[in-house]
Amino acid sequence: MTDLLRTSKSGAAATVTLDRPEVRNAFNDDLIAQLTAAFRELGDDPAVRCIVLAASGTAFCAGADLNWMKRMADYTREENLADAGRLAEMLRTIYECPKPTIARVQGDAYAGGMGLVAACDIAVAVDTANFCLSEVKLGLIPATISPYVIRAMGARAAHRYFLTAERFDAAEALRIGYVHEVAAAEALDAKVAELTAALCSAGPEAMKACKRLVQDVAEQAITDELVSRTVEGIADIRASAEGREGVQAFLGKRKPGWLA
Repeated sequence: MTDLLRTSKSGAAATVTLDRPEVRNAFNDDLIAQLTAAFRELGDDPAVRCIVLAASGTAFCAGADLNWMKRMADYTREENLADAGRLAEMLRTIYECPKPTIARVQGDAYAGGMGLVAACDIAVAVDTANFCLSEVKLGLIPATISPYVIRAMGARAAHRYFLTAERFDAAEALRIGYVHEVAAAEALDAKVAELTAALCSAGPEAMKACKRLVQDVAEQAITDELVSRTVEGIADIRASAEGREGVQAFLGKRKPGWLA
């Protein structure tokens, strides 16, 4: 299998780079498998505190590879289920990765590429990037990516952009909450570095627990059960070794052990 992505590390931060610039980093079954494996491996690596998802070339990700789509055109329903299942597994692996993730969007993101961005915890886009959920133009729907894209942009914006397949720019992506920051090309890496530094300075177990907290609590009804779970969550983290060390370091005006 040809390597379709590159992985590198700098200190406690790892970067996974989509490396198919000749096809605008469109994904196929091989890239899906490699992305799934990379995020699982880095998610389990105790030396890694955060992961940046980047891309080479002028586009971040153009969605599905045309040759892959040609093969899918002749798939049976069972083959389509298996194929879509692998894409869904990749997106969920990124979304549930125990390490915080940042999408470094240096160019356009279309269709499934928008799912990749939305599956990351934080998204920073260059100000010239464009976005499009183009599936309905092909008689399709953005089903597999929808749990992540709708969480990122909200249902109201999803109604519009799922249905119209309009292309929108980085300023609009920021306005609707799909990305967190927009930067000029020359400032993109500095903004990503600023965020990775913040993520790498926090308690690794606390970061993992915070990711689960957001995923568990978001848009849930505030019931007695949910309140009880949040009470247990803070009690457990306070009693943990990392929680005790963090508080003691703060009170003692020193760096915590994970930064020593």
